[in-house]
Amino acid sequence: MAHTKAQGATKGNRDSIAKRLGVKVYGGQKAIAGNIIVRQKGTKFFPGYGVSMGNDFTLFAIKEGVVNFRTLRGKKIVEIINS
Repeated sequence: MAHTKAQGATKGNRDSIAKRLGVKVYGGQKAIAGNIIVRQKGTKFFPGYGVSMGNDFTLFAIKEGVVNFRTLRGKKIVEIINS
Protein backbone atom coordinates (compact mmCIF):
# COMPACT_ATOMS: atom_id res chain seq x y z
CA MET A 1 0.00 0.00 0.00
CA ALA A 2 2.02 3.00 -1.24
CA HIS A 3 -0.47 5.67 -0.24
CA THR A 4 0.52 8.94 1.39
CA LYS A 5 -1.68 9.63 4.39
CA ALA A 6 -1.82 12.34 7.02
CA GLN A 7 0.32 14.85 5.07
CA GLY A 8 -2.29 17.43 4.21
CA ALA A 9 -0.28 20.46 5.36
CA THR A 10 2.85 19.89 3.28
CA LYS A 11 1.48 19.63 -0.27
CA GLY A 12 0.31 23.23 -0.68
CA ASN A 13 2.80 24.80 1.70
CA ARG A 14 4.91 26.72 -0.83
CA ASP A 15 5.32 30.46 -1.22
CA SER A 16 7.18 32.65 -3.69
CA ILE A 17 10.24 34.56 -2.57
CA ALA A 18 9.85 38.25 -1.72
CA LYS A 19 11.05 40.64 -4.46
CA ARG A 20 12.51 43.31 -2.12
CA LEU A 21 10.65 46.17 -3.78
CA GLY A 22 10.40 49.69 -2.43
CA VAL A 23 12.39 52.86 -1.87
CA LYS A 24 16.10 52.20 -1.31
CA VAL A 25 17.37 55.79 -0.97
CA TYR A 26 15.00 58.21 0.76
CA GLY A 27 14.53 61.95 0.32
CA GLY A 28 17.36 64.00 1.77
CA GLN A 29 19.89 61.19 1.46
CA LYS A 30 22.90 61.44 -0.83
CA ALA A 31 23.15 59.29 -3.94
CA ILE A 32 25.98 58.76 -6.36
CA ALA A 33 25.66 57.82 -10.01
CA GLY A 34 24.42 54.27 -10.39
CA ASN A 35 22.68 54.05 -7.00
CA ILE A 36 19.29 52.36 -7.11
CA ILE A 37 16.69 54.72 -5.64
CA VAL A 38 13.41 52.82 -6.10
CA ARG A 39 12.61 49.22 -7.04
CA GLN A 40 9.02 48.99 -8.31
CA LYS A 41 6.57 47.12 -10.48
CA GLY A 42 5.11 49.64 -12.91
CA THR A 43 5.53 53.39 -12.64
CA LYS A 44 4.50 54.26 -9.10
CA PHE A 45 7.33 56.81 -9.16
CA PHE A 46 8.53 58.62 -12.28
CA PRO A 47 12.09 59.75 -13.05
CA GLY A 48 12.92 63.45 -12.87
CA TYR A 49 16.15 65.43 -13.26
CA GLY A 50 19.23 63.27 -12.66
CA VAL A 51 17.25 60.01 -12.49
CA SER A 52 16.70 57.37 -15.17
CA MET A 53 14.47 54.30 -15.42
CA GLY A 54 15.55 50.73 -16.26
CA ASN A 55 13.61 48.13 -18.23
CA ASP A 56 12.10 46.71 -15.03
CA PHE A 57 10.94 50.20 -13.89
CA THR A 58 13.87 50.54 -11.46
CA LEU A 59 14.78 54.19 -10.83
CA PHE A 60 18.50 54.91 -10.50
CA ALA A 61 20.69 57.98 -10.17
CA ILE A 62 22.69 59.15 -13.17
CA LYS A 63 24.42 61.98 -11.31
CA GLU A 64 25.55 62.73 -7.79
CA GLY A 65 23.44 64.73 -5.38
CA VAL A 66 20.59 64.60 -2.87
CA VAL A 67 17.43 62.63 -3.59
CA ASN A 68 14.19 64.61 -3.62
CA PHE A 69 10.61 63.34 -3.93
CA ARG A 70 7.87 65.67 -5.18
CA THR A 71 4.45 65.59 -6.81
CA LEU A 72 3.85 67.22 -10.19
CA ARG A 73 0.39 67.11 -11.80
CA GLY A 74 -0.60 64.12 -9.69
CA LYS A 75 2.54 62.10 -10.44
CA LYS A 76 5.21 61.27 -7.88
CA ILE A 77 8.59 62.29 -9.26
CA VAL A 78 12.05 61.39 -7.99
CA GLU A 79 14.87 63.78 -8.80
CA ILE A 80 18.47 64.55 -7.84
CA ILE A 81 19.25 68.06 -6.64
CA ASN A 82 22.72 69.49 -6.05
CA SER A 83 23.55 70.28 -2.46
